[in-house]
Amino acid sequence: MTQGPDGTPRILVASGPDAIARTAADLVVAALAGAIGDRGVAHLALTGGSSARGLYRELRGAGRLRALDWGRVHLWTGDDRVVPLDHEDSNMGLALRELLGPGGPEVPEAHVHPMLAGVDVTAPDAPGWAAGRYAADLSLHAPAADDAGTPLFDLLLLGMGPDGHILSVFPDSPALEDGAPGVMGIPAPTHIGPSVARVTLGPGVVGAAREILLMVGGAAKAPVVVEVLEGDPAVSRYPARLARIDTATWLLDPESAADLTAG
Repeated sequence: MTQGPDGTPRILVASGPDAIARTAADLVVAALAGAIGDRGVAHLALTGGSSARGLYRELRGAGRLRALDWGRVHLWTGDDRVVPLDHEDSNMGLALRELLGPGGPEVPEAHVHPMLAGVDVTAPDAPGWAAGRYAADLSLHAPAADDAGTPLFDLLLLGMGPDGHILSVFPDSPALEDGAPGVMGIPAPTHIGPSVARVTLGPGVVGAAREILLMVGGAAKAPVVVEVLEGDPAVSRYPARLARIDTATWLLDPESAADLTAG
């Protein structure tokens, strides 16, 4: 583990996928329990991918289920693909299956906020429609960090793509432009898979979140990890640069951390 000076993230290196999952689960439980203790409720923004699957497995363990009052937790997603909830590419669908399935934590249905709920994903305007609906849901049920209504999550879970994107905010994304909406539809990317239209929260949620946990694994991402954490790239090139802040924990494996010089 390294902890930089004020304004830089905490960096944890776990031994592999299982250790990442266990460490992440402990951090999630601690953050949510703290939020519930302080404010009576916790708002968690979920991510997708293999790291999320391992995390959900660990959160379903009996000890972690007992450690948290899941009835006080609201579950959101930072971004999602415009697909049905039962599709393998759905981030919320992954959470419904792997976290909230039988034997998982008992989160009230009204506290689970899918981005694509009630949206005809086959409609041409589905991304924009879903974005508008989700923005309204956030304004009703999530705290705001500012007068613009930027959602304030107690914990924002993130992954990072090999191109340095977080959420569905890709390099040179219109989501990075001044005046971009807080929730927006994103056309299907052509440079990275799956090539499916997305809905994403805007990058403002990163700076607003009380805590961020960003999980990255694999040697393929090592060059971007070192560039983001130790270089000085523009956010437009590597949006993950937004998470190089002191409210963030970067949870890496030895392969993704291999090029880092700080230690």
